[in-house]
Amino acid sequence: MMSWVRLMAPRYPALGCIFHVPNGGHRDARSAAKFKAMGVLAGVWDLCVPLPTPLWIEMKAGKGRLTPSQTWFRQALEGGDYKFVVAWSWIEAAQAIGEHIGMDEQDIPK
Repeated sequence: MMSWVRLMAPRYPALGCIFHVPNGGHRDARSAAKFKAMGVLAGVWDLCVPLPTPLWIEMKAGKGRLTPSQTWFRQALEGGDYKFVVAWSWIEAAQAIGEHIGMDEQDIPK
């Protein structure tokens, strides 16, 4: 996913603003406490495309579903100018990003 983003960023500068939120994964108690103290928040989605308006993307695999904290995060931001997409492949994520920032059709993966 991010390889495609970096490849296309010279043509679409907004792609250079995409960031990943390192919430996932299992951590030992000490590391988890450190991240929590730094402001890591359970439920924040995986990727954010902040331009032109924020698009949040949650990557899932297989039969993955949103966790209760991910559902809470989306609901907490409802009513604001945010978009949310759950993607099961990098291509789905890239298509959502391409549509969101107005990429030329030929630059969006099929």
